[in-house]
Amino acid sequence: MTDITIDTSALENMKSLLGEQFADTLDFCCAEFERLGSEVMATIGKDKEAAIRHSHSLKSNAAQFGASSLADVSRTIELSLVDDDLAKAIDASANLMPQVEGSQTKFKQWLDAQ
Repeated sequence: MTDITIDTSALENMKSLLGEQFADTLDFCCAEFERLGSEVMATIGKDKEAAIRHSHSLKSNAAQFGASSLADVSRTIELSLVDDDLAKAIDASANLMPQVEGSQTKFKQWLDAQ
């Protein structure tokens, strides 16, 4: 089972900052998680620079919105690739899309509870 960690204080801060635009921005963010996760999976082991760039973007977006465990997995992939440890990056990537999907689900549940 994949543990999904969401920092709800980050979500609260983004909601306060974005106001009426928050729900739409959160939906866009969830779509970006999926797009960037797919890009990481498509490029890992094939295009190191692209995989680093996509994992970095995913890490940053996830952290900004409080998807802590997704940011951690993305960070592990990014740093492993930077360190030329492809095996570690590939190992971490096995948990990437479950983290994306779990974070999306937790975000929707949080938003529905508001």
